Amino acid sequence: MFGYIWQYVYTSFLRYWLKWLVRQVTGKCELQRICSGYKQGATRTTKAEYSIRSSKNKILRGALETSKDKLEQRVDQIMKEKNVKPQKDPLFKESLHVCLLQITGYSSLYITVEDLRKEVFSSENAEHEAMLLKLWDLLMPTVKLESRITKQWGDIGFQGDDPKTDFRGMGLLGLINLVFFSENYTEEARQVLSHANHPKLGYSYAIVGINLTEMAYSLLKSGALKPHLYNAVQSTPELQHFHQLYCYLAYEFDKFWVAEEPESIMQFNQYREKFHNIVQTHLQDPDVSLTLTVRSKN
Repeated sequence: MFGYIWQYVYTSFLRYWLKWLVRQVTGKCELQRICSGYKQGATRTTKAEYSIRSSKNKILRGALETSKDKLEQRVDQIMKEKNVKPQKDPLFKESLHVCLLQITGYSSLYITVEDLRKEVFSSENAEHEAMLLKLWDLLMPTVKLESRITKQWGDIGFQGDDPKTDFRGMGLLGLINLVFFSENYTEEARQVLSHANHPKLGYSYAIVGINLTEMAYSLLKSGALKPHLYNAVQSTPELQHFHQLYCYLAYEFDKFWVAEEPESIMQFNQYREKFHNIVQTHLQDPDVSLTLTVRSKN
């Protein structure tokens, strides 16, 4: 209870006066101190985001909802509002601009990912069908698919004769992630598939892949991916960066699974949770960058 009371008192009263006092001493506003005091990356952008969200100034808070093409103009407005002189602090404008590109880009990325998650896979959609068949060709280049509805889909880890039923939870996003990994890291994807088809340590490649899409989506939604994306992307986080994160999870989960040697696939949820905790621990490091170290085709 005391903690909540203190938080309320600090954010409502003390923080404003503390900021004012420090500005009188240093001659710099809080955003200036953040941008000059930390190198580009998660720590700087996270602190800038907190400062802006906590501000009572509508111009500052409005920056979080500003479109990418108008961010530079918004930065100018903030500098005017905070009486920041470019001659005295020439690096501030660019530093704040990058922070805002990352902050607003993260929000836009979530909206894009959510839209793909909500898009239902449709057998009547030619693009959806082409993507599904492309996944087969990438993973099984020497094996011809006998028909669209076939038990062969089980060879790459789908549950039934028609994969469309497996995409219900993550929608088209699950398929796009699987294809992105297979297309950009083909050798690694086939290696992971071979491990998934191991007679003792095997697991359902596609089903687990869709499950990892859910993990990546949940981390994005909760904001847990901010440290990673703010470090890994020097400008605006975009959809390809989410796909790259998925590739990291798919590759690293396979390594984790093989190293752990579970007794049965029935223990999947237990090991999935253990892997999830490992990822979350990494994301608590302000210098984190969850990047697949093998070389992408692109």
